[in-house]
Amino acid sequence: MAGGTPGTAAALPAAGLSYWLPSLLALLGAALLWLGWPVHPAPLALVLLVAWVPYLYLEQLLTARGASGWKVWRYSYLLLVLWNLFTTYWVSYSTLGGGITAVICNALLMSLPLTAFYHTKKRFGPTLGYLSLPIYWIAFEQLHLHWFLTWPWLTLGNGFAQANQWVQWYEYTGFLGGSVWVWLVNLLVFGAAFGFKSSTWPLAAEKDPGLVRWSWAVIAVLVPVGLSYLIASQYQEKGSTAEVLVIQPNVDPFNEKFEGGANFIPHDLQLQRLLTLTEQNLTPQTKLVLWPETSLDETYFEATIETYPKIQRLRQWLSQHPGVELITGLTTVGQYGPRKENASPTARFREDLGYYDIFNASLHLGSATAPAEFYHKSRLVPGVEGVPPWLSAFVIDLGGTAGGLGSQPERTVYRTATPGLSVAPVICYESVYGDFVGDYVRQGASLIGIITNDGWWSDSPGHNQHLQYATLRAIETRRDIARSANTGISAFINQKGEITQRTGWWEQAVSRATVHLNTEQTFYVRHGELIGPTCQVLAVLLLVLTMVRAVQARKQLIT
Repeated sequence: MAGGTPGTAAALPAAGLSYWLPSLLALLGAALLWLGWPVHPAPLALVLLVAWVPYLYLEQLLTARGASGWKVWRYSYLLLVLWNLFTTYWVSYSTLGGGITAVICNALLMSLPLTAFYHTKKRFGPTLGYLSLPIYWIAFEQLHLHWFLTWPWLTLGNGFAQANQWVQWYEYTGFLGGSVWVWLVNLLVFGAAFGFKSSTWPLAAEKDPGLVRWSWAVIAVLVPVGLSYLIASQYQEKGSTAEVLVIQPNVDPFNEKFEGGANFIPHDLQLQRLLTLTEQNLTPQTKLVLWPETSLDETYFEATIETYPKIQRLRQWLSQHPGVELITGLTTVGQYGPRKENASPTARFREDLGYYDIFNASLHLGSATAPAEFYHKSRLVPGVEGVPPWLSAFVIDLGGTAGGLGSQPERTVYRTATPGLSVAPVICYESVYGDFVGDYVRQGASLIGIITNDGWWSDSPGHNQHLQYATLRAIETRRDIARSANTGISAFINQKGEITQRTGWWEQAVSRATVHLNTEQTFYVRHGELIGPTCQVLAVLLLVLTMVRAVQARKQLIT
């Protein structure tokens, strides 16, 4: 008895560690993904290249123990929930229910490619299994860019926004190229550290497989970074120039901006603030003024836009400043008449109006007399703006116009009287989408103008991440960016993704810069997204093969 007691006592801590190890690995993986994400210091983005190793070891460990697929999923989901919570908790600042839903549901969706990987590896072994993982994940990221519940905030390629000097090659691959890089290095590091438990691992060497495997991992890190610095060293800003003014009026969206707010500022006074800030900072060289999203928040019927006093006031102001053009955000109504067949799928109906859509829109006034041009925001925030009529009762109201907004299928580019200046009117959330922004450039945009209102997220990583993601759009398209935020951060970004000017948080501010107007198209712009669709095709083939193999295995068990 005395001899057995110490052995039993010594075994207890080991058993306890074994029990808690999967949870600890899930926590470690989530913590590493959070640590490497913007807006932490740029060098920490390197952590993303090993952040999935805990998950890979977790899956391998549980599989070796004979754990069920359900158990593997539970720990995978724990990691994903924690990552979403650590990185996007700030969504709850605008609405607690919406924040909780975003974390829980997005993690659930992210678990789908990991589940597909588990079953493919189970049916075909480690070699095809591990190759399938990045394919499934990037196929999911591509889906997340285009479907109704689109939420690409945590697309892995976005993780290098703070360290965009490492990914100048996004002009060829887009940000999904960064997702490929993340998975490639993570798999190589995992293989070097823990092995794939496969005799077919192709990078092994007879004498020292460990050294060879680590060498491949190091090469996979250094080559893309070295190539990026080489591209950056040779790239020069392109195009003619023009002076642009961006206004940050800093109107509190919770209390001041919208009717019903505790300290609501009348719309006339909000417009006066915008005009005063603009007037005080114009120069004879200014060609374009950019005001933020929903600067004019009263509802404007597009068909009668010229009858509104505030629009007439803007026309009068432009007549006093010939050569200056204005782009502003506003809320508009487009009407289709009494016949449903003429209406859009998102149209609403009222007896006095017929079928109509409400738009989160931008307005371009090229002069005191030039026709008004509209663009309707088309990448709508799910659960806030992108809600079909049958779900409008469950909309998350963030203020302003919410729920089942209309959109348009094509991009609009504002051509100006200034030679070479054609503006992409990107509204808020749309700036997170690489190929979507590329559509503007394919339509001839030489400058990306982002108008947004990031004040919903308070002083959190949210508005900072949103700003940093825009730097990736600059690299992918090689376009300068002028960014006007109501509250948040207004900025100018050059064609290498460098933020050349930025305002402070929660302050009235005006920025002025001379931007370059590039008219050349990058490989990514010309050819669009190639990586995502390719992975989707491969993912479907892998899923079909996996399901066929599963059916065959079940038949063998029965017989």
